[in-house]
Amino acid sequence: MRRTILLLFTAALLATGCGRKAVVRELNVVPEPVFMVQKEGSFTLHGNPKLSVAKLGQNSATVKYIMKSLRHARLRPKLVSMSSNSDIELVLYDTVNPELGDEGYLLEVRSSGITLSANTERGIFYAYQTLAQMLPNDVTNTVYSSITLPECTILDYPRFEWRGVHLDVSRHFFPVKFIKKYLDVMANYKMNRFHFHLTDDHGWRLPSERYPLLNTIGSWRVDRDGQPWGKADPPRDGERTTYGGFYSREELEEIIEYAAERGIEVIPEVEMPGHCAALLAAYPQLSCNGQGSHVAIGPCWPSPVLCAGNDSSLAMINRILDEVCDIFPSRYIHIGGDEAFKDAWRQCPRCQQRIRQEHLADEEQLQSWFIAQVQKHLAQRGKTIIGWDEIMGLKEGSWGMEAVVNSRNEMLGDDAVVMSWRGLKPGMEAAREGRKVIMCPTEFCYLDYYQADARYQPDAIGGMITLRKAYEFNPAPLGTNLHVEANILGGQCNLWTEFINTPQHAEYMLLPRMLAISEALWSPAAKKDWNRFRRKVEEQKERLRVKGYNYCEGSFTPQFTARRVDDNTMNIAISTEVPNTYIFYTTDLSTPTRESAIYLGPVNLIRGTHIKLLPVYKDIERDSVYEFVIK
Repeated sequence: MRRTILLLFTAALLATGCGRKAVVRELNVVPEPVFMVQKEGSFTLHGNPKLSVAKLGQNSATVKYIMKSLRHARLRPKLVSMSSNSDIELVLYDTVNPELGDEGYLLEVRSSGITLSANTERGIFYAYQTLAQMLPNDVTNTVYSSITLPECTILDYPRFEWRGVHLDVSRHFFPVKFIKKYLDVMANYKMNRFHFHLTDDHGWRLPSERYPLLNTIGSWRVDRDGQPWGKADPPRDGERTTYGGFYSREELEEIIEYAAERGIEVIPEVEMPGHCAALLAAYPQLSCNGQGSHVAIGPCWPSPVLCAGNDSSLAMINRILDEVCDIFPSRYIHIGGDEAFKDAWRQCPRCQQRIRQEHLADEEQLQSWFIAQVQKHLAQRGKTIIGWDEIMGLKEGSWGMEAVVNSRNEMLGDDAVVMSWRGLKPGMEAAREGRKVIMCPTEFCYLDYYQADARYQPDAIGGMITLRKAYEFNPAPLGTNLHVEANILGGQCNLWTEFINTPQHAEYMLLPRMLAISEALWSPAAKKDWNRFRRKVEEQKERLRVKGYNYCEGSFTPQFTARRVDDNTMNIAISTEVPNTYIFYTTDLSTPTRESAIYLGPVNLIRGTHIKLLPVYKDIERDSVYEFVIK
């Protein structure tokens, strides 16, 4: 009822020409377009804009999305048949423009109207996302009778085809409503792959008709959500399992359709042969010792593995994957393959027999054999596997830039895609071998890491990736051989949820760092500019707030740049990650307040000076007092 009244009120305001008037003077588009020039003139969009859609057709998913989005922006769009009568024209080219590809677009704001042009509907969709960011930040909750936009020309297309965002729903289960909200913000910033981590040690979230115990047992664990992760009491035999859940087939199909309307492909992940505690809790006979375990409620290390010597393990996995293929239309299925600890295999007679039978060198090759069997099965369903970089035959336990190939996995089919998480080096090695690669190194892309001073942030798994660090991500660093770079599909940011148990917390960890990853994956490397980006993020945070997203303001830890003046004096420049942060400071050991000296520019300080700093942002004292000694 309240919504109906609001819509009627909005319509009345627009019909009478009431409402605020907005004049947009600066464009703050994220990710940064390939080419953008702002001109002197302008075009005014009124409350009832007319759209011509030409070849797209009124019933296309993209037109429906744009019409709904404009209504959400308190406008009353109307479809018209003639472009000459329109305020916004959507144009599909008769002849393909090779520069734009499948996702590029041309957006022109002229004094006569707005034109969005592209080769495909996907390009039109992204052109509209750019246009939507040109509208006032509060357009979804403020009635504007007119919005004046600057004349401009934007030609744009992505640097990488794979622009992914991951979400782990095994550690904590998230409802469909939130998944849709997650997909919305992905689409707003031109991210196009949703990596849906559906199974792990802590819960099985896929529906299964063939193996019902996966849902009645594997999807639920003892409720310890009120206790800190890693400090929960272990489950007791017979204790009720009430925490968790799983998605129905209908819910997954709803998510897939919703994503597709936003140009997003949903990539399901089924973990194997490690991270299988939830599966083995339901079907313990598939473990090496035939004994099950509880669905994990905290750190599970080393995680249980499937018995690779048991024919039933492979048969069950293949049947589960058949169910996954029946639900998910994506050409890709992620099969995990990471952190599969082999101690159980070393002690298992069946696994040792499999090694001898298949003439394998060791347990590492046993995993390679297992993954290869799964790959062959999925190939028969027309699917391509993605696996974490361990599927290449990387040494167990090797990390970061030190992760090295133990021996090339000759059993792995050539089309397997490697997702490089332990640094860039494994991905570069795979790309040199001719494999397709997705880069998501922990150093830049793991958004479960802290993003600001841990003393003032919610608990996280550890590590530190500030907004600036995320912005430094480059899937193909400078100097990468062109042949190698051609094999890098792109990258993604990963959100693991051990310490994240609410949608609000998930949003806080995702945003605004996902914006940094989006610019790293869409924009040309030469167009990236940290100072410009951080200013744009300030505008985007207001847009996110209006849309109801929770986000981190950023890191207020002072950063120093020191220049030697003489033997005893240093010239000190101070900054924070967040623009418009005021820094009050003292050098006499007293605690700074808002009455203390304010930092206005570089200052000369004697070596040994004890400086204390208080950051203030949006008139709020942030974090606490920081202390440093000038050296």
